[in-house]
Amino acid sequence: MQKIIYFNSRDTLIRVDIQRIVYFESDGNYTYMVVTNKLRSCLTMNLAHTEQALANQLGAQARRFMRIGKRYIVNMRHIYQIDTLKQTLTLSDGAGFVFQLPVSKEALKQVKALMVEQKA
Repeated sequence: MQKIIYFNSRDTLIRVDIQRIVYFESDGNYTYMVVTNKLRSCLTMNLAHTEQALANQLGAQARRFMRIGKRYIVNMRHIYQIDTLKQTLTLSDGAGFVFQLPVSKEALKQVKALMVEQKA
């Protein structure tokens, strides 16, 4: 089932299928959204407002996105590997894209625990 989310700013409207969103990255008052075809779009809102927009538009489906530290919100369905030793989170679909994000050990331990808990 396709679920579309909209991000609106003064000059742009971005329309995207939530399944294609890989992650959001904070950059001060702006947030960059990265999708599966590696397209990177700038949203004119900070990460907290992005998180709120996800919750407002997606309701219960917003749970597929996880805030990791102060810098990222990731689509949990694209988590491929959690490496606490190297402090990296790898996001991939196993075929078309791979992104490695630097994440603190503590945040990765929390992600790992949540992923194991949800599997059970």
